[in-house]
Amino acid sequence: MVAGQVFVSPAGFASWLNVAAEIGIVALPIGLLMIAGELDLSIGSVIPASSLTVAVVSGYWGLPDIAGILAGLAFGLAIGWINGMLVAKTGVPSLIVTIGTMFGVMGLTLGLSVLITGSTSTGLTPAPLTTALLGQFIAGMFQVTIFWWIAFALAIGYFLHLSPWGNWVFALGGDKVSARNAGIPTDRLSIGLFMTSGFAAAFVGVSQVIVYQSAQVAGGQSFIFNSIMCVVIGGVLLTGGAGSVLGIAIGTVTFAIVNQGIYFTNFDANLGSVIIGALLLLAVLMNDTFRKLALGATKKKG
Repeated sequence: MVAGQVFVSPAGFASWLNVAAEIGIVALPIGLLMIAGELDLSIGSVIPASSLTVAVVSGYWGLPDIAGILAGLAFGLAIGWINGMLVAKTGVPSLIVTIGTMFGVMGLTLGLSVLITGSTSTGLTPAPLTTALLGQFIAGMFQVTIFWWIAFALAIGYFLHLSPWGNWVFALGGDKVSARNAGIPTDRLSIGLFMTSGFAAAFVGVSQVIVYQSAQVAGGQSFIFNSIMCVVIGGVLLTGGAGSVLGIAIGTVTFAIVNQGIYFTNFDANLGSVIIGALLLLAVLMNDTFRKLALGATKKKG
């Protein structure tokens, strides 16, 4: 009873909202990619790499915060562009391409960090304005990142559901060859989606270094599978071609509540992974059921 009261208190809400905001910013473009039939695993290395970029540029070298932030975001966009170009021009599955870039970025981050600073971690003391925009805790509990998550959701929601480009994403996930034959610039669209994913991952990395005032080479790996889980729980078809921003947001909230809620109960905290795994399995089974129902309805109409 006491645990339940704490969980619904402002501190309890903050515990899962803060988690949902960071994962949610990454999950949104991952959802777009999965709807388009692609995947990006490189986010796990882009997040710490962008954090270290900010810390080195603005912390170690002493340049203005804006220089470090722009450098961190540019790094994410660059990795996204590389991923998109490789997928579009080589035809190699995005799973393989982004695994390769993930390990490449991890090695590059470690090597350059030690070469430049002599350490695998770097500190940063952000300016008050930078902290207010990216690292502030409202009422001492709620990260300002929550509002950035909402902004990302609104922007991507407009892109996917209201703009004409959204139909291109669904078409790309449904049948890439047919989409290309219909005049959709599939290569440019894929590159743009990967760059969006890289930018979002970099943004999370930038916000983390502002919040914690330190960046380390290790970290970010959990975002890979957590973001995919949020997207799948949110109802995005594993085969591509269907999904919604609202569903991804609900999936993110569900994941965060379950993930954090275990610590407010009498259950063994070690069971948290078991519960998350069961939730993912249930979501996948429901996902497959919805796909079969959709295919059945299409065949009946035909």
